[in-house]
Amino acid sequence: MKALTICQPYAWLITLPVSDPRHKRCENRRWPTSYRGPLLIHAGKSRDWLDTWDDISWEESAAMVYGAIVGKTELVDCVTLNEVRNRLFDDRMKPTQHAEGPWCWILGEVVPIPPIYCPGKLGLWDYHGQVSGGWK
Repeated sequence: MKALTICQPYAWLITLPVSDPRHKRCENRRWPTSYRGPLLIHAGKSRDWLDTWDDISWEESAAMVYGAIVGKTELVDCVTLNEVRNRLFDDRMKPTQHAEGPWCWILGEVVPIPPIYCPGKLGLWDYHGQVSGGWK
């Protein structure tokens, strides 16, 4: 199954339910992909980006997982920043909320899963292990 390593707190924001106003359904990349389909969210080990978020409590940041697969989703589309701003999306999804581009990877429904600790990789990579829980 394809996986993508994402730094914290962004991996955590992706696993938040859409009822949380901080949820993230757009992953920004410098490169496009033609891949569409199931995607595992891997939380990287870096803590470099944590200081960029003021609305994350100490308890939330302490509970974040690093170096593990933390969720599964569907990669629905990959579009430019201008395209994501000009398209109509489900109001609950709000992919423009975290869209910075230049390429916006649009994610579908996200299912958080118990952490599966494994090394991440650069780019889109293949995970060959077992993943608990089914797709909704």
